[in-house]
Amino acid sequence: MTPYKSDTEALDAFVVKYNALRSEIGKVIVGQDEVVKNVLIAIFSKGHGLLVGVPGLAKTLLVNTISKALGLSYSRIQFTPDLMPSDIIGTEILDENRHFKFIKGPVFANIILADEINRTPPKTQSALLEAMQEKAVTVAGISHKLQEPFFVLATQNPIEQEGTYPLPEAQLDRFMFNIWLDYPSFEEEIRVVKTTTANYSADVNVILEADEITYFQELIRRIPVADNVYQYAVNLASKTRPGTASAHPWANNYLTWGAGPRASQYLILGAKCHAAVNGKYSPDIEDVMAVSTAILRHRIVRNYKAEAEGIKEELIVKELLK
Repeated sequence: MTPYKSDTEALDAFVVKYNALRSEIGKVIVGQDEVVKNVLIAIFSKGHGLLVGVPGLAKTLLVNTISKALGLSYSRIQFTPDLMPSDIIGTEILDENRHFKFIKGPVFANIILADEINRTPPKTQSALLEAMQEKAVTVAGISHKLQEPFFVLATQNPIEQEGTYPLPEAQLDRFMFNIWLDYPSFEEEIRVVKTTTANYSADVNVILEADEITYFQELIRRIPVADNVYQYAVNLASKTRPGTASAHPWANNYLTWGAGPRASQYLILGAKCHAAVNGKYSPDIEDVMAVSTAILRHRIVRNYKAEAEGIKEELIVKELLK
């Protein structure tokens, strides 16, 4: 039973809810507009996000605030070198009647913050990545479904690389967006310092409940897309693949590996949601371009020539968009 007469009416309601969400989050998070927008687009597109930024840029606070405004349960898992898969997914114990009983781990929540995911060995990383992909975890041969909506935001610290286990490309591909957090502007930092050094605390109101979020996620998928937008998205992803017929000269020059078909899927889903939050009923090429950097940046692998010349992924994506 839908509360709206038509999808267009539902999309209009979605814009109102989205703007209300933005203003609630803005009570706590100063600036970072692009970051907040990308995190919300990932949530409504049923994707996961990887946040990359130096410590102290309010990554944890951002995720916590978003989970409050969305009325969802939230777990923070601090990834450390000694973290075991059972610390994430849960474990079986013997109860007083000598029966095995499954104790759920922190992954059984709607929003998971995987803090410093590159600090833990691959075995533990893969436990979380199975949950992301399958929306279920398997313990002792029994599958346990995770509650919907389910969304993982992982953070990665780009500076201290001592004792880290970088995520392999296949695992990076599971993340819809790679979201870079930058330092705040001078004015924004003054506002941050003013609010955090006084006894000011903001109350974040719940704007959306879990079933509404699920409804809007399905709505986003129903948005129609013109054929030329599909062609543009697939063409953009295939331009990144060196040594293929459609490769861009920069891909042949600077990349060892390009983006797979999942990039094309996410470009379309991201464009649908980007169009919806801007009050459009169907995405156009500009919407694909708007989400392309965050989707492609972690799916392309630079070669030694690009590294030697200091050519970053963002610059390569910018060139492909021309």
